[in-house]
Amino acid sequence: MAKILLVEDDIMFSQLLQGFLHKHGYAIDAVHDVKTSLKLLEQNVYDMLLLDYRLPDGNGLDVFVKAHEKGSKVPAIIMTSFNDVRTAVKAIQAGAFDYITKPVNPDELLMIIGNAFKHTEPQADLSTAANPDFIKGKSADADKLYEYIDVVAPTDMAVIIQGESGTGKEYAARTIHRQSKRADKPFVAIDCGALSKDLAASELFGHIKGAFTGAIADKKGLFEVANGGTLFLDEVGNLSYDVQVKLLRALQEKVIQPLGSTKQINVNVRIITATNDDLTGSVSHGDFRQDLYHRLNEFKIQMPALRDRDKDLDLFTDHFINLANRELERDVKGISPDVKAILHQYDWPGNLRELKNVIKRMVLLTKLAIADVDSLPEEMLFSVTHSPKPLDTDLKLLNEVNEKELILKTLQKVKYNKSKAAKLLNIDRKTLYSKIERYSIDT
Repeated sequence: MAKILLVEDDIMFSQLLQGFLHKHGYAIDAVHDVKTSLKLLEQNVYDMLLLDYRLPDGNGLDVFVKAHEKGSKVPAIIMTSFNDVRTAVKAIQAGAFDYITKPVNPDELLMIIGNAFKHTEPQADLSTAANPDFIKGKSADADKLYEYIDVVAPTDMAVIIQGESGTGKEYAARTIHRQSKRADKPFVAIDCGALSKDLAASELFGHIKGAFTGAIADKKGLFEVANGGTLFLDEVGNLSYDVQVKLLRALQEKVIQPLGSTKQINVNVRIITATNDDLTGSVSHGDFRQDLYHRLNEFKIQMPALRDRDKDLDLFTDHFINLANRELERDVKGISPDVKAILHQYDWPGNLRELKNVIKRMVLLTKLAIADVDSLPEEMLFSVTHSPKPLDTDLKLLNEVNEKELILKTLQKVKYNKSKAAKLLNIDRKTLYSKIERYSIDT
């Protein structure tokens, strides 16, 4: 029975979640604040973290970061109200597996939890076949992207792939590998953002038994696992300075030395790295070694954001519907004109990853052949029908001219459930009652 740490400050909702997840075969430890959750992480091993974003003494991301600093690779799912979605996207950029918005749909929650447990990392890809879960776009940006891939793939040049979270950087790296002379050798991917400072060197270069506390057996590093093939380092800018020094030596001398060992191992790998940010900024601030940057940056590819690929959106939507139909055993044929309009108006802060998740959720909730607006996430509808600025839903930042209208619309949206309305508006219930009385809102 998989064990989940649930951190949720709404006690009634927490109890509902505990009962629901226990019914579906999960063991649950539930707490209501960051401080208590950190104590439990010290005492127990968990298979997953289910974290409310807003907590009395911090946020769910604090719990996730602390867990990973201690070397845990436990996946985390962030629960958030729809006006915190962009923060949730940032949580995914920091390494969280996924997020779900409140009010939580039970089927969607089970789907996301199931996906998280299926997700393993790193994975070695020995296949030379094309990836059936990937599709090329037809826009000018897509043409340019694949022109660059076609040019650099047959070489052994180190490549930096730069782009926002969710734009498909790992897919691009895998495509380069499959079109390279190393295609019949391993492709090994690792998220450097998920590696703790203490364990990063062990993951990359390996260790021998007794090298440090907890090293109970010899372990091959990813350089050795990927020998002859391609090593993909996602979010390489998160590596500590000490690990950067060792990485530079491995690339220059083509040798690694496992932790605790005096033995040097020859390695032959092609390095592809990815980053959300321009590493030149990290170099100028002294956070990333300039010599390592130049060693990695023999060729750079910029991944376009989904909001800049409007001509590709319908193609990707159809593709993700087909994938979701296959995985969920559904038969959704397409989307309504209203859904199509909303997808094109939304600015997709999570890019292709977010689109895939939205479409999968849509297919899950659609009972008919054509998906309609009611199967889209509430935060997307809110974002499209209101101002796109994420902070515009926060009453603390709005003036009185807009307050009454926003409160009224939010109450209507949640069918006048004042607890839900207060949560979405980022105020407590007492404040909400006061404002309802102040503006003479009929509830």
